[in-house]
Amino acid sequence: MTTNTGVSPFRIDIPQADLDDLHDRITRTRWARALPGEDWSRGVPVGVLRELAEYWRDGFDWRAQEARLNGFPQFTTEIDGQDVHFLHVRSPEPGALPLVLTHGWPNSFVEFTDLIGPLTDPRAHGADPAQAFHVVVPSVPGFGFSAPPRETGWSVDRTARLWAELMARLGYDRYGTQGGDLGAYLAPAVARADPAHVVGVHINAGFGMPTEKDVPELTPDELAQYQEMQKWMGGVDHHSLLRAAPQTFSYGWNDSPVAQLAWLLHKFKEFGMSVSPAKGAEAGQAGAEALSWETALDRDLFLTNATVYWLTGTSGTSSWFMYDTTEFAWPEGQTAVPTGVFEGPPAIRRLAERDNTIIHWPEGNAAAHFAAMDAPALLAREIRAFFGKVR
Repeated sequence: MTTNTGVSPFRIDIPQADLDDLHDRITRTRWARALPGEDWSRGVPVGVLRELAEYWRDGFDWRAQEARLNGFPQFTTEIDGQDVHFLHVRSPEPGALPLVLTHGWPNSFVEFTDLIGPLTDPRAHGADPAQAFHVVVPSVPGFGFSAPPRETGWSVDRTARLWAELMARLGYDRYGTQGGDLGAYLAPAVARADPAHVVGVHINAGFGMPTEKDVPELTPDELAQYQEMQKWMGGVDHHSLLRAAPQTFSYGWNDSPVAQLAWLLHKFKEFGMSVSPAKGAEAGQAGAEALSWETALDRDLFLTNATVYWLTGTSGTSSWFMYDTTEFAWPEGQTAVPTGVFEGPPAIRRLAERDNTIIHWPEGNAAAHFAAMDAPALLAREIRAFFGKVR
């Protein structure tokens, strides 16, 4: 697979002209008029989006976020003809277990910025140093600073083989995999690709989700969970949308930062994540109340992810795993190595065990689609608990 085994240091250094262009485009936004309807019933409310866009232009400090991201050792390497960007943060603990973290969509490596410290240096975060990890965070092809696939037919399994080669290239012959959203498909795929070296797979959620074909065999309690799940599975079907016409939609997202911001905000809202104005700026700033529908996610963290998408022009290229499929399916997993999850119900354990050897299945963790952003301390604890059983 490999043609070039070199690993090169990488540093984010965005030209000021690109930032000036972003601010200018936000200023020149041709705002859509509000449609009749209540709150979010027609999509992202104009007032919510306008306040967030103005903060993105006037209050958000990309240079501070750029410096923070550059505080993590970053590298690039070529594997299977793909230029892959990744973070590689080694633990100060000598017995640390290597762990590859895979981000989701529409997210990026930014997803893990608050999780890396608790995993690599648990001693500094009040946890057992024997549960430390050397952390590798690759950018999936087409996301952020990784090159997009150059051909159709790119797959999760092919990406998993990149991750296996990357870990071998870094000198790791025994490691774990973890991920959520797209990462929940990729993490088990790495184990399928490299079962001799992967010790365990941990995902945020997705295994054991009941489907319509499972309904006849569900118990009354399971059926109630399935019916509850249907309530939050509505909204914009991004899989169908991006399977049908990804090129068409990418023009708007690539040309208008506000169009891209609206799309990201809409999807994060549907994933149950709120943007908290009090975390990204001083409480009480104009528009703060309008932006906070639940309060959870640091606004600057959300905008850092949005800015990475904008500056790298990857809103379209990041959708390859949807436009190269024929229909949506939940991740199934693998049986080569043990599996753990962060969030169990409404998933059903016995259904998950059809395709996985489950050894960690908590019942009480609240839903957190992007748990590394929403609940990094709790996710770190669960990752330690699972891998403590397979080290």
